[in-house]
Amino acid sequence: MNEFIQTILSGISIGCVYGLVALGFVLIFKATEVINFAQGELLMLGAFLCYTLITFLNFPYWAALLVTIILMGLFGLVLERTVLRSLVGEPVYAIVIVTIGISFFLRSAVSMIPGWGTDTYGFQTPFTEQYVRTGQLVLSWEQLSVIMIAAILIVILFSFFRYTRVGTAMRATSQNQLAAVYMGISVTRVFSLTWTIAAVLGGIGGILLAPITFVHMNMGFIGLKAFPAAVLGGFRSLPGAIVGGLIIGITESLAGFYLPKGWKDVAAWIILIGVLMIRPQGLFGIQEKKKV
Repeated sequence: MNEFIQTILSGISIGCVYGLVALGFVLIFKATEVINFAQGELLMLGAFLCYTLITFLNFPYWAALLVTIILMGLFGLVLERTVLRSLVGEPVYAIVIVTIGISFFLRSAVSMIPGWGTDTYGFQTPFTEQYVRTGQLVLSWEQLSVIMIAAILIVILFSFFRYTRVGTAMRATSQNQLAAVYMGISVTRVFSLTWTIAAVLGGIGGILLAPITFVHMNMGFIGLKAFPAAVLGGFRSLPGAIVGGLIIGITESLAGFYLPKGWKDVAAWIILIGVLMIRPQGLFGIQEKKKV
């Protein structure tokens, strides 16, 4: 029983990271109808920035977390203004190809920066090697901290979108860009803010994931697991992205522990295919019907 609880906890913690990355996918898609295939590499960049601040500049963990959030926000803003703004109005496939190019560029750039490269790194957090013991049950504070930080972040995000004017403007833009313009909303500013938030979410995901999987240039491939989480949740649904991430994370964790080797990497995809066969719009998606 203890092993089962620990396996579930491990799945929830990694599922929270999947959910945060999936939120980045969903936010950008809702606002711009573009799938950002560089979301995983934003996670990788955030992890490397935090590693640099802690290891080379001797920042405390929480200060490094805050500075990384600011730097990732600025990176997302600059990326949108310099690369993606000029593509507004162009075919969607062109923008998607650009995001794929950005992902390759970021991975290559990280491999060429002295002190980063292709090696694997790690950094200490206040939760490293800290445990909670309840009888025979031993829970890692590292995993509990990922769940708690992700939960706090999710509450902040949902409060932002529901109760602030900027969040309302972003929701309006995601529903109908033309109507949002008529209502006096600056769609270009919404796009900038969307990419900024998506970059911040990716960066935080990288910081939370780093103590679990370490920091390396290929950690951005986690986006390939967060993407099905977004699809599973409905792709336009913010709660769906979180639920999808948790389902993928828990399934992957249980399959890795109880099933033969190899099932861990395919179990989540099997569930995704099964759900989409029953609900093509995803768990929280709304089916759109077109008149012909």
